[in-house]
Amino acid sequence: MDPLAYWIGFNKVRGIGPARLTALLDVFGSVEAAWAAPADALREVGLDRRSIANLVEARGELDLTAELEKVNRAGVQVLTWEDGRYPERLRQIDDPPPVLYVRGELRPADDWAVAVVGTRRASNYGREAARMLAADLARAGVTIISGLARGIDGQAHRAAMEAGGRTIAVLGSGVDVIYPWENRSLAEEIVGHGALVSEYALGTPPEANNFPPRNRIISGLSRGVIVVEAGEQSGALITADFAAEQGRDVFAVPGSIFQRGSQGANRLIRDGAQPVLSANDILEALNLKTVAQHIEAQMLLPTDATEALLFERLSEEPVHVDEIGRAVGLPIATVSSTLTLMELKGLARQVGGMNYVRAREAGPVYRVD
Repeated sequence: MDPLAYWIGFNKVRGIGPARLTALLDVFGSVEAAWAAPADALREVGLDRRSIANLVEARGELDLTAELEKVNRAGVQVLTWEDGRYPERLRQIDDPPPVLYVRGELRPADDWAVAVVGTRRASNYGREAARMLAADLARAGVTIISGLARGIDGQAHRAAMEAGGRTIAVLGSGVDVIYPWENRSLAEEIVGHGALVSEYALGTPPEANNFPPRNRIISGLSRGVIVVEAGEQSGALITADFAAEQGRDVFAVPGSIFQRGSQGANRLIRDGAQPVLSANDILEALNLKTVAQHIEAQMLLPTDATEALLFERLSEEPVHVDEIGRAVGLPIATVSSTLTLMELKGLARQVGGMNYVRAREAGPVYRVD
């Protein structure tokens, strides 16, 4: 069975999140072995009684092959920790999601991303500020990330696309369950100009307790987070808190001290967030004024340890993907997906029969530690 099916299976087991799955992989060595482990062995790893019961129940009820087929029929990509396409910036946060469901396309250029978030009950001032910042950043080549919510989020997504840029929406539901419903047409547009992303399995409804955890993904995918307009209880402040914990820059748009909708953003500024008056403030603070050059340079060099490892094995002589996998000791699925990405970046070239060579235009390899 495709190992991806086991990742999907674990993602549907309540009580087994990133930390516990990491422990299982450390002990059993693979998702297949962890899925099949007996209850006694699971207890020795430290799983509590309820988590073990949930896993045993899932093993009896889930048809993993059918689950994988459902994902494929929906045209959804599933990225795991083992996948070379998994966003490296997100991989570095505490408790990164083991599985990402993606409708649309994530690109290497999305590493230069900024989140624009704020209240659902946006004022005219907040909506215009969000649109101005998102559009100007998008024109500069920055990917705009937000949460598809009413208000500021929706304005940021739309403005980025209207400016000819890319945008990514991180959902608190399955990528096939659009919330709020009135944003379903916006979501379809985003699929064509970026991606819908979620850590939740297909069919997951937009339950209230899903949204705070998804905010760590919004900030985790970003180099910085802009809070445009937010009241004291706004969920955007949760995203700002995650950003600070993850070492991301936090920015806020100042607002009237008399408007309740600006109290949260103003408090962030009082507590140390950088005030934003224009997109140039963001571009300068995050050194994003030359995004196009950054992207061009990234396309010519390996950007993570897996790419660097594979790149070292390539030469002008064709080598089969199976041979590369054996040489580097990585799963074939990981090797194949990484080589596919390297082809898009101009680092590698397939010459038929799953044989690969180093692209002639690629420069010398630099190890990524």
